[in-house]
Amino acid sequence: MRRFVPFIVLCVSALAQDRPIVLRAAHLFDGKSDRVVSPGVVVVSRGKILAAGSTVTAPPDAEVLDLGDATLLPGFIDAHTHLSFPYAPDYRQQILDGEQKTVAEQALNATEDVRKTLLAGFTTVRDVGSEDFIDIGLRNAIASGKIPGPRMLVAVKSISATGGHCDPGEGFRYGFVRESGIAQGVINSPDEARAAVRFNHKYGADVIKVCATGGVLSLTDDVDTPQLTQAELNALVDEAHALRRKTAAHAHGAEGAKRAIRAGIDSIEHGSFLDDEALRLMKEKGTFYVPTLIAGWWIVQQVDQGKLRLTPEVVAKARLAAESVGQVFRKAVDMGVRIGFGTDSGVYPHGLNAIEFQLMVEHGMRPIDALKTATSSDAELLGLADRVGTLEPGKLADIVAVPGDPTQDIRQTQKVQFVMKEGKIYRRD
Repeated sequence: MRRFVPFIVLCVSALAQDRPIVLRAAHLFDGKSDRVVSPGVVVVSRGKILAAGSTVTAPPDAEVLDLGDATLLPGFIDAHTHLSFPYAPDYRQQILDGEQKTVAEQALNATEDVRKTLLAGFTTVRDVGSEDFIDIGLRNAIASGKIPGPRMLVAVKSISATGGHCDPGEGFRYGFVRESGIAQGVINSPDEARAAVRFNHKYGADVIKVCATGGVLSLTDDVDTPQLTQAELNALVDEAHALRRKTAAHAHGAEGAKRAIRAGIDSIEHGSFLDDEALRLMKEKGTFYVPTLIAGWWIVQQVDQGKLRLTPEVVAKARLAAESVGQVFRKAVDMGVRIGFGTDSGVYPHGLNAIEFQLMVEHGMRPIDALKTATSSDAELLGLADRVGTLEPGKLADIVAVPGDPTQDIRQTQKVQFVMKEGKIYRRD
C-alpha cells in the first residue's frame, strides 16, 4: 500500500489545484492605481488571476485564504540582480573563492540565493551578468520546476571594453586569466559589439547588458569614465533590438550614459552622476532609470561599521556614488523620468531587495509610486506587462502580501508573509 501513497498525494494536490483559490486581506494594491483599496480580494484558478479588487465575489467552490490585516500586491520585480554572485564581506576573497570552486558548486550555492529572493516576494527578476552560463542554468531549472526561484530574464555575459568595468580580467596580472575576447563579453569595435550580442543571443540571453562606464567595484577604472564609443553602442543596441532583445546599460557617469541613451538603450542602471542633459534625454526618449540605491548605501554603511573589506580606492568610489545618486534620483522623480526598480543584488546579501523601496521613499518618492516601480513599471521595462506586474484578470497569479498598509509604512515591504507564483504558494507565514 505504501508504494501508492505518492500517487494519492499527487491526485489530491491536482484536485486542490482545480479549485479556485480566493485570497482575502484588509487591503489591495493592483500595481497601477494611485491608491490602495479595502478590502482586498483576488481569485486565482489554474495559475492565473480570475478577478481582483474590493468587490469581488468568491466562487462557491473556492478555497478561501484569509490573510487578515495585510495588503495584497503583485509579485515584486527586481530589474537588476546577479543571482549567481554570492555576497561576501571581503570582495577580494570572494573573487578568489570563485576561482577555487567548480562551476557546479557555484550553481548549487546559487540555488539558495534564488530561493531567498523568491521568499522575499520577488517573483520575477532580470539578471544582468553572470559567469559560466550559471544564469542560464538557474533560469531553466526554475522554469522547469526543478528548484524554487523567481522567473528569470538573463543576460549571459555583460559586454564591456577591454579593461572596462565588466572585463573579467581587469585587475589581474597578464596571464592569470585567459585574455578577454567576445566569448568573455569584451569588445573593441562596432563589429565586435554586434558579434558579442550575437554570441549572447546564441547561448540564450533574454536581455543584452552593456557596461558603458567605469564601476564602483572594478579595480582599474574611475567610476564615471565612458568606456565604449558612440559607434560601438549604436551597433550594440541596433543588433540587440534587431534580435528583439531589450538592452540595459551599466552607466554611472553622464557622458557614457548619454552615449547609451542616444543609441536607444532601454534602461540606464545606477546613473550615479547623471547630469540634467542626460535626464532630459531619458525623459524625451522614454528611457528607464534603474537607480540601485541600495548598492552604494550598503557598501558605505557596512564599511563604516567595519563589516566589509574593500580597497581604499573602491571605498572612495562607493562614497562618491552613494552621495551623488540620491540627488540624481530626486531630480529624476521631479522631472518625470520613468523609473524602474533594481537593486544590484550580490553587492548586498540576497533576499534584502525590498530595502530599495525604503531608500526610494527616503529620497523623495511617494510610497505608492515606489510600489509601482517594482510592479507595473518593471513589467513594462522587461516586456512582460501582458503577463505580470498588476493584479488583473488573465495575468499570471504572482501575488505577495505584506502586513498592514505599505503606503503608510513602506518598510512593511521588508516583511513579506505570503508569496504565490503562478498560483503556487511558496510562503505563508
